[in-house]
Amino acid sequence: MAWTQDEINGVYSKVMQKATTDEEFRKELLANPNAAISKLTGEALPEDYKIKVLENDPNYTATFVLPNLSSGEVDINELETVAGGLGDCYGDQACGQRAEGNISK
Repeated sequence: MAWTQDEINGVYSKVMQKATTDEEFRKELLANPNAAISKLTGEALPEDYKIKVLENDPNYTATFVLPNLSSGEVDINELETVAGGLGDCYGDQACGQRAEGNISK
């Protein structure tokens, strides 16, 4: 079963609250995040769901989590979210004017 973003956000919130006050949970979370989270939520995480937990290190001012490396190509799901437009008017300056009814094809 895949988690929705709302479920992930809810679990994240629970984990942060408990890890702030419970030292044993914090140690367990660092050693085996999936087991600790399953124990906290009462639900087994999907087998292929991997979580990496980092403890804040006072020797560093900030921790950066890098985004996924991009190939420069548009993912099909991303493409579907931006697809649309005005028919066959790709790159045609007069397209907007045709859509407004100011000129004919």
